[in-house]
Parts: sequence; C-alpha cells; structure tokens
Amino acid sequence: MDFTIRVVRRQEHAELGEVVAQAYLADGLLAFGEADWYLGELRDVGKRAASAEVLVAVDGEGTVLGGVTFVPSPGPMADLARAGEAEIRMLAVDRAARGRGVGEALVRDCVERARGVEGCVRIVLSTQPAMRGAHRIYERLGFRRTPERDWSPIPEHPEFVLLSYALEW
Repeated sequence: MDFTIRVVRRQEHAELGEVVAQAYLADGLLAFGEADWYLGELRDVGKRAASAEVLVAVDGEGTVLGGVTFVPSPGPMADLARAGEAEIRMLAVDRAARGRGVGEALVRDCVERARGVEGCVRIVLSTQPAMRGAHRIYERLGFRRTPERDWSPIPEHPEFVLLSYALEW
C-alpha cells in the first residue's frame, strides 16, 4: 500500500470533509446536489469525530485520499447499530485515488476495530443502491445483505431507501 490509514487529525477535518462531499456530489449520490441537506453532514468531520472514530487514508505527502466513520457501538452517530454491533458510515474515496485499494483498506480497518470492541459480534452499514463499487468491496470482505434492515432516512421521501449489509463473526 502506498498510503496509511489512521485517525484523522483536527487540521485534516476540512480537507477530509471536502473529499467526502465531492465524492458524493461527483457520483450523483445527493438527490438535491449542492442544495442537499446531507452535504453539510458530509463536510462536518468535527461533528463525527466528537462521537465516533473518523479514519483517514493519506499518501506519503499527507494528501487525504479518503475516509470513513467508524461507530464502535450504538450512539449519536449510529443509524443501524444495535447492542453488540459497530457501524461503518460515510465511506468515500477521492476520485483521483480510486482503484488503489483505499476503500477496501478503510473497510478492513473498520472490521478489525470492530472485532476488538468487547461484546461486538457484528458490523453493519447502510449504502445507496447506486454505490455498486462499494457493494463489491463489502461482498468481497464477507458482508451479506440484510434487506430486513433497509430503511429510508428521509420520512417525506420514503422512496429513497438505503440498503443494509452486515458482517458477523
């Protein structure tokens, strides 16, 4: 690997937030584009870091290539996690860094962290149907679809459904 994964540093919050936001925008994952309310959430790395572990992939020069939010247990940053579960959120890789294994390495790191959490037996995540590249990573690493946990984060738009995956050990 020509990059390192570690906990994000405060001075990298803005850079990682922009990488995540631009990845979602460029991939057409925000229903309302630049006006989408979720864009602010994607950019707010400080908020995530206050209640979860935000991991970053950086190259040798310190350039942020991507990141992910690891939620070790149910809490303010969890969408799906229940007792005994950890959660992965907001996985994103800069378009210029794709194809280098960054996304898979970030997911692997989350899985290893989850396995180290006492009492944790499963890691869960939500994903959009269009995130097919991410689905391939999850499935390659042993995640399985859990359609009974699919959900809609926007009550006034129930047609917008997030797919759920889980990995148990």
